[in-house]
Amino acid sequence: MSDWMTPTPAPNTWPRPPRAIPAGRLDEPSGGARVVVAGLVLVRQRPGTAKGVIFLTLEDETGTANVVVWAKIYERFRRAVIAGRLLRVTGRLQREAGVVHVVAEHIEDCSALLDRLLVPDMARAGDQP
Repeated sequence: MSDWMTPTPAPNTWPRPPRAIPAGRLDEPSGGARVVVAGLVLVRQRPGTAKGVIFLTLEDETGTANVVVWAKIYERFRRAVIAGRLLRVTGRLQREAGVVHVVAEHIEDCSALLDRLLVPDMARAGDQP
């Protein structure tokens, strides 16, 4: 293995926001339950026909979680919604037509946890001759 390559960390060593239910277990709580999910932001959507609602898709090691952010919540947590790479969302679980959503009440930017994945002395692939 070249000097600039390091093995991928084991899943149990990845930084995980505290007290978050894995996306793969969102089928367990009942509808209306208050849950906390966390994951990498895969998609941010703000359709023009959605009256200011933003839809986020978060991914963790077990799957994806769909998050609905109403306009009022978006204004309160705007910076995290726009710039966050790793988010922790507290909200109510909603089930409709077989689709599970978390309707956001509180959004926290946990992107700083991603810095733990970087090895400081590791050279980037582009730095190689």
